[in-house]
Amino acid sequence: MALVFITGPVRSGKSAFAVRLARESALDVTYVATAAAAPEDAEWRARLARHTRERPESWRTVETESLSRGAQLELLRGAQASQCLLVDALGTWLAARIAERIDLLEVDYVVLEEHLDREAAEFVDAMLASRALVLAVGEQVGWDVVPVVASARLFRDVMGRMGQRLARRAERAYLVVAGYALDLRAHGIAVAPLERA
Repeated sequence: MALVFITGPVRSGKSAFAVRLARESALDVTYVATAAAAPEDAEWRARLARHTRERPESWRTVETESLSRGAQLELLRGAQASQCLLVDALGTWLAARIAERIDLLEVDYVVLEEHLDREAAEFVDAMLASRALVLAVGEQVGWDVVPVVASARLFRDVMGRMGQRLARRAERAYLVVAGYALDLRAHGIAVAPLERA
């Protein structure tokens, strides 16, 4: 059907905007929750609970943490035109991929980065191939200095390239800042794609 990409910094209102678009779609909504549970982290539990309260109880929720990579891709590819998939958020999806292979980070950063870029491209392609309306929420990162920690640099770079792929190929793309959504297609000028450095 269509892919809508919604990006922005933390606490910008991007998830709330995605929920609004999902409600307005009048489709059967499946909330694709990508955040991993962290039972020992009270603040994280409260954050996830707040997100749960903000969406209608009638929506179906699928947690990607319990799905294999293949099952995640099939969830996206196999959705029907009568559905809306709200994928929230790509940053927590990517963080889970990094956490699964954190040991490789010190062994071969380049190989890990290439692997994550391939997985991110597959995930984007699966969203684009979906017959459903897909609302993909992704964090906008990299507006500050280059991080000193290798895992943070890796996350920032892969997330940045994933965001560019989505924005270029999505039917609509929004940047949400301070509670306002800016239509990037209406106001932006496409630049050359970012290559890995």
